[in-house]
Amino acid sequence: MDGVWPTVIICAVLALIAALAIRSYVKKLRNGCCGAGGDSEKRLRPPDRELSHYPYAWRIRIDGMSCKRCALRIENAFHEKDGFYAKVSLKNKEAIVYTKSKASRQELTGIVERAGYQLLSLEQAAER
Repeated sequence: MDGVWPTVIICAVLALIAALAIRSYVKKLRNGCCGAGGDSEKRLRPPDRELSHYPYAWRIRIDGMSCKRCALRIENAFHEKDGFYAKVSLKNKEAIVYTKSKASRQELTGIVERAGYQLLSLEQAAER
């Protein structure tokens, strides 16, 4: 019987790990990768949604987005700032950011990084 207990303990630990992994996976399926527990992200709207008021446009490629909550988190990070309006595409892993005044690369990079993502490339966009 001495050799049985270590096997029982190992099996119990493995079963616990498997149960926790399955629970986490089910939450991710239900809520998206960023929603495994906690409150859902609320969409912030910029006060001014008229694109003609935003003369500058930037196409930003972003690394680290994996679900719709990631995209929403990035949009919200820009919408918190005065004079910014963002449309994020999870499919293309990019954001089109409209600004009322010229924004620096450093400012745009900072907004993306504070949201928890990485700016891969930045270019002025012709898209309206």
